[in-house]
Amino acid sequence: MALDQLTEDQNSETKEMTFFDHIDELRSHLVKSVIAILIGAVTAFFNKYILFDIIIFGPMRTDFFSYQVLCKLSYWAKGTDEYCMKNISFALKNIDMTGQFTQHLWIAFIAGLIIAFPYILWQFWQFIKPALNRKEISYARGLVFFSSILFFIGIAFGYFFLTPVSVSFMGSYQVSTLVSNEINLESYISFVSTITFACGLMFEMPILVYFLVKIGILSAKLMSKYRKHALVVILVLAAILTPSPDMASQILMAIPLYALFEMSIFIAKGVEKNKIK
Repeated sequence: MALDQLTEDQNSETKEMTFFDHIDELRSHLVKSVIAILIGAVTAFFNKYILFDIIIFGPMRTDFFSYQVLCKLSYWAKGTDEYCMKNISFALKNIDMTGQFTQHLWIAFIAGLIIAFPYILWQFWQFIKPALNRKEISYARGLVFFSSILFFIGIAFGYFFLTPVSVSFMGSYQVSTLVSNEINLESYISFVSTITFACGLMFEMPILVYFLVKIGILSAKLMSKYRKHALVVILVLAAILTPSPDMASQILMAIPLYALFEMSIFIAKGVEKNKIK
């Protein structure tokens, strides 16, 4: 009884908050999120060797994890080194006076954003939670955990699978042997970071679908009905999100996105069954 009274008091306090009180509360959560990003960014900035030589430039080395796995699969399937990465036939160059320092700052910020992502989600949850009732809070149970897991799975997929395939293909592609590939540092970093981070965000699709079904905006039947249309949208998104124009990268991006769409339909069906119960 006392617990119910306490809950009612808290709800009444929440309702009494003015618009500016909500703005102040939001600002507090935003400031905490920015501080977390800065801490992660500063940590990444001062670990330059790990950030660049190991992570960013990893797909440029023939001993990169993904290439090693592909090579082992080649020996296992064909008994030859046909799919082994023997060399990376392009070099990076910087043509801007502040280019290397600017890219260092940019990648450190992206790293800070990725590191702080679970904390940012948690701050977002802390902001919206007081406005929800018990039923809505139960709907969102595990939001931070599952969203973070999906995000990092997407990051891993983009970095270990999509990025090395794209880098090896685009870096070695030549219209003629008379033309050598000298890739600008900014172009390479934009290429790697865009693919990786975009995959992380796109893997949040099941979470978004879950909430849309919960509030009745979306349904499994509707998603199934427009499955073909969704495939077209996914192909367009893959073309936009992949900075390279090659079809291989776009298809490799589209395949997991469509798999996530099918998974989202399965999740939607499960949500609807629970609502019926």
